[in-house]
Amino acid sequence: MSVTVNCDMGEAFGLYRMGDDEGLMPLISVANVACGFHASDFNHMRATVRLAKENGVRVGAHPSLPDLQGFGRREMKISRDELANCIIYQVGALKGFLDAEGMALNHIKPHGSLYGMAARDRSAADAVCDAAEVFGVPLMGMVGTLHEEVYKARGQGFIAEFYADLDYNDEGSVIITREHDAVDPQDAARKCVRAIEEGQVTSVNGKDLTVRAETICVHSDTPNAVAIASAVRDAIQPYQNGE
Repeated sequence: MSVTVNCDMGEAFGLYRMGDDEGLMPLISVANVACGFHASDFNHMRATVRLAKENGVRVGAHPSLPDLQGFGRREMKISRDELANCIIYQVGALKGFLDAEGMALNHIKPHGSLYGMAARDRSAADAVCDAAEVFGVPLMGMVGTLHEEVYKARGQGFIAEFYADLDYNDEGSVIITREHDAVDPQDAARKCVRAIEEGQVTSVNGKDLTVRAETICVHSDTPNAVAIASAVRDAIQPYQNGE
């Protein structure tokens, strides 16, 4: 088993800055790059792809609901076809910048509320798959949800994701907030090691949940993201080497 550390990043917009991408990129192996609908723009997408290339980091697309003002963390009602088109539009934009830098699209990981919707709503999960089939890349998601059920049933590659800096509810889903609070880096690291070794995480109400951690996410907009990523990377190093 080899576990990767991934990060949702490239989330600046125009003159607005979000997260320390330069500090985070050397600590991760996979970047989920915002595609313009919750954050980022054409200049920041190109710059993030170039930064990933310089650091030998693989790049996946991080598409969102069309909600720039809400940072993609507000749900909306949207049909399967419209949602698939929304995702294809965003991934296609990022792939253009990857092509320009001679890099391959590694995967797709929905952002924020889109990620949560696809975990429990079959239409949303199918829309994500509809888009992924166009690009022929795997999807990141959570075990025990429609991510795993629908993606696998549709024949999509599935990468089981675990969150270092988010809490889990009793149903096994992450709790998505508009803004992320700082978390203790060592607590986050210990939580990740337990997820890898035991396949367990404790919910906010003390319930042990079954998880799988083929890749571990740190959000760039968590206030102490660099410290978290560093602690997690150090703690899971044996598993990154496949030991």
